[in-house]
Amino acid sequence: KEGHSGPTYESLQAVFDLQAFRPAVNLSNPTITNISFTLYAVLGVNEKTQILTTFLWLRLYWHHEFLVWDPDECNGVSRISLPVRQLWSPDIIVYEVDDDVSQACPYVYVNYTGRIRWDRMLRLVSSCNLEIFSFPFDVQNCTFTFGSYMHTRDVRVSPAVTFKEMSLNSKRYLEASGEWEVVDILGETSILQFGIDEWDIITFWVVIKRRPVLYVVNLLIPSSFLMLIDILSFYLPPHSVDRASFKMTLILGYTVFLLIMNDLLPSTANGTPIIIYFSVCLALMVISLLETVVITNVLHHSSMKYQEVPKWVRVVILKYIASLICYRWPEPELQQICQYLGDLHTHLISLQKENELQDQWCHVGYVLDYLLFRIYLLLISCYAMVIICMWCIWINQ
Repeated sequence: KEGHSGPTYESLQAVFDLQAFRPAVNLSNPTITNISFTLYAVLGVNEKTQILTTFLWLRLYWHHEFLVWDPDECNGVSRISLPVRQLWSPDIIVYEVDDDVSQACPYVYVNYTGRIRWDRMLRLVSSCNLEIFSFPFDVQNCTFTFGSYMHTRDVRVSPAVTFKEMSLNSKRYLEASGEWEVVDILGETSILQFGIDEWDIITFWVVIKRRPVLYVVNLLIPSSFLMLIDILSFYLPPHSVDRASFKMTLILGYTVFLLIMNDLLPSTANGTPIIIYFSVCLALMVISLLETVVITNVLHHSSMKYQEVPKWVRVVILKYIASLICYRWPEPELQQICQYLGDLHTHLISLQKENELQDQWCHVGYVLDYLLFRIYLLLISCYAMVIICMWCIWINQ
């Protein structure tokens, strides 16, 4: 109408009165609802209960055949906002959701062609089949199925944008936050049939992968260091008691490490994560301790007199296994005695020279000690005189 800036309240009231009815002139024609969403954040993944908590930006489009006007007759107004509670809206739900905390915008945008856009922010707690065998390098594939709750084929659903665009938008918002990142978003439309009723649904597959840096730094690297120390402990003398004590201390430390890091490890009954590597490492440490016990027991026999090595041990171990591992036998006893005497002579000479040098350094240390002690006494005396003089001056004032 002339003089108005857009559709009037009187013209919209008739539309508001039809809120309970699907906005189609011919009810045999279905209402097409276009759906798109952006995965803004992955708030939590509970492997034990198989629950995924996400935050979505959901956008719905549909056509309202009773809200059409000519912009030329309304001073060029081509879009208006209306309260969503006054209009019919499709009852689109997510089938996998256990809990839905929706912060829907109370208004919708209406185009002059009757196209409506409704934005919703959803905090979804949904079920997802979580596989953690490859933890912390796991990739999860969760499903979001959108469809009408009450309406059958009279409400159709389809994607508003391409799945690639949804994936790119989600990657842009999710790449700088949280433990997870989006790999891809795929989808397809299908028909859900239950008896004689059919529902139009659209299924999205959201593929996310974990960022493993936290777990590598806090779990894998410390565990690898402990295993490296356990390997280096084999360079300790086998007959030393300290070797067995060291290994037992290492096992105790590794057990405490696993208890502290237990909260970071996922738990589920559906699969065993690759982080069982920790239990394998602990088992290997126990095996290395048992090996030390066995070797210590064997070496104990060498101190027992008149205890002959069994023949099968000499053949199997001293002949075949020694050749296999390239074990070098010690030199003849006479050469060893000569070598020991030469080493002893060299050692005595080095001890004599070391004693002489030690005496020289001791005298240097004594001289410097006396010098610094006297300088210290001089500084203390000067400081005491300054304090006494200042005290006297203060009293005389």
